[in-house]
Amino acid sequence: MPRYAAIDIGSNSVRMMAAETERGGPLKVLAEDRQVTRLGESVFRTGSIDPAALEYLCGILARMVAAYRPLGVLAVRAVATAAVRDASNGEEFVQRVSGILGQPVEVISGQEEARLIHLGVETRWPHPDERILIVDIGGGSAEIIEAEHGLMKAAFSRPLGAVRLHSVFLQSDPPLPEDLRRMGEFIEEKLAIVSRRIEKGGFARAIGTSASASAIVCAANRIPRARRPEADRRRASLVQIRRLYKSLATMKLDERRKVVGIGPRRAEIILPGAAVLAAVMEHFQISQLAYCSAGVRDGILRDLAERGVGRERTRLDNEQRLQVEQFARRFGVDLRHARRVCIFARELFQALEPWHRLSPEQCRLLEASAYLRDVGHAINDMSHHKHSQYIVANSDIAGFTDQERIEVAMLCRYHRKAMPGTRHADFLQLPPERQRVVFLLAPLLRIADALDRSRDQRVAGIQCELRAGAFCLTIEASEDTGLEQWAVERAAAQFRQVYQKPLTVTSARL
Repeated sequence: MPRYAAIDIGSNSVRMMAAETERGGPLKVLAEDRQVTRLGESVFRTGSIDPAALEYLCGILARMVAAYRPLGVLAVRAVATAAVRDASNGEEFVQRVSGILGQPVEVISGQEEARLIHLGVETRWPHPDERILIVDIGGGSAEIIEAEHGLMKAAFSRPLGAVRLHSVFLQSDPPLPEDLRRMGEFIEEKLAIVSRRIEKGGFARAIGTSASASAIVCAANRIPRARRPEADRRRASLVQIRRLYKSLATMKLDERRKVVGIGPRRAEIILPGAAVLAAVMEHFQISQLAYCSAGVRDGILRDLAERGVGRERTRLDNEQRLQVEQFARRFGVDLRHARRVCIFARELFQALEPWHRLSPEQCRLLEASAYLRDVGHAINDMSHHKHSQYIVANSDIAGFTDQERIEVAMLCRYHRKAMPGTRHADFLQLPPERQRVVFLLAPLLRIADALDRSRDQRVAGIQCELRAGAFCLTIEASEDTGLEQWAVERAAAQFRQVYQKPLTVTSARL
């Protein structure tokens, strides 16, 4: 299953999530991290990102990269939102942060931020048949989204983030009534256009996302901060949120920090968050708000999976494919069979990513070997795997480095008969990490070859599942595939030897 990583650089915090997912499937989180940065504080007061805040953020990002890099993700998308959109030194920020991440950072619009939030909510908590309202209060902006039948119908990004409102309006502790009044008037002014564009009432559900909504729902339900995941899909009423806001508005910061459900850093900016949530609920005649733990990062991961981003890294590019096909044709290889084996090999590689943990680029070598493993038949059918190794290793195939060509040759060598052993000098000359690549890929090539053993294209498709520590392979076909199933079962011994996991084979009639 493909793996992706998402980084959301907000005005208040930075969040990272890496997960396994595929089109239409759930997210299996592999790593996640969140750190409060208050990046927007200086922007909303002075117009630019403070150098110290940027330095602090870079250290956090370096730690996050170290967490997802070993996971073999296909693609990473990093986005920055309101604070960077507004900062006069935004270009400097993008250059510095892109260098830390090793790839460009996107400064996304409010509309794109809203799209990703909606996509994240639909991933975590789908509403395919209902009309819903989503409210996300970030550090610099608030996104208000109307969705119906699982599609975003309207979205508005307003400058109502909790850090922004706190920086502009609330300087006293506790806040002065006059400051709270001015903040309330500003909120009403910015919500006016949204109120005119989205029809009031009639929502099956109103959903709050982001840390402000989480803290408010936790406080309303007396859920301690340490048990915050329990707040997912819990609700708070408008009456509860108004009451909480009134109570918090009279407290000093130290007192707000002691309120159950509100963390020490969130206590600094909880008042603006509660004020915006209450105002939105009043405008749209909403009596209950449910919290959803989804956010921009969930939307990024779903978006990457739906678009198949990074899949090109697992496939031969057009030039490489042309080169290997031309080379294979020169030696009389059955290209129809080779292409079929190539498809199966790629599907096996992707399904077994959680076990082999190889980089996506290694799949290109597996694909190349699917085309070239039989070139040795041109010399002699006996020991053709050894002849294939010799031909590939000593030929100039454009599009591959010398090291890659040697590894492809090794895979051709081990696509049948014995697996790598201590008597195989050519294999032992490879660096240990390259030996590991060949050792892990060779069983997959054998299975892929077995799936078209008859060369009649009997197998229409395969389904792969990693279940209870076993690899379950289902062969889909409309005709008898007994020969293919027998061949795969023979290859299962090498698979078990390498992966230390059982392989089961079943068939399903189409």
